[in-house]
Amino acid sequence: MSPTSACWTSSNDGVRDVIALTVNGTRHEVPADRDVPLLYVLRNDLGLSGARFGCGNGLCGSCTVIVGGRAVRSCSVAVGDVAGPVTTIEALGGAHPLQRALVAEQAGQCGYCLSGIVMSAKALLDATPRPSEAEIRSALDPNLCRCGSHTRILRAVRRAAAEA
Repeated sequence: MSPTSACWTSSNDGVRDVIALTVNGTRHEVPADRDVPLLYVLRNDLGLSGARFGCGNGLCGSCTVIVGGRAVRSCSVAVGDVAGPVTTIEALGGAHPLQRALVAEQAGQCGYCLSGIVMSAKALLDATPRPSEAEIRSALDPNLCRCGSHTRILRAVRRAAAEA
């Protein structure tokens, strides 16, 4: 078993499996069915509430986390299928350059979508430190923001990329 991937072992009593996964650098073993969405394990079992339940279909992006370097919708990924370390908004600690840029650009309104947007932008900047405007727009396109802060969010991502 790889220390950075989820795995499961069947319990003899048939109740639940034990899922092992690494979240924010810490290894966890959680009793859960392997088909349970990663979002539920993060929020209900690990107490990490940064990833939000929005649509429940992987369409809005409010539940976005990074798995193995890729932005994924945690509501539509089964915890048993997680292959790689999981990074949530909590790992950023509030002082990440993206978070500072979002504050400086006054990009947050209600904030419900923001953790997913930050994680999508972080995955982009980790892979492409100096993204083009088109790359930023493409990376953030799946994330919905009903408050209409898109222009300020784009400006904040550009700012974070320039300051890195």
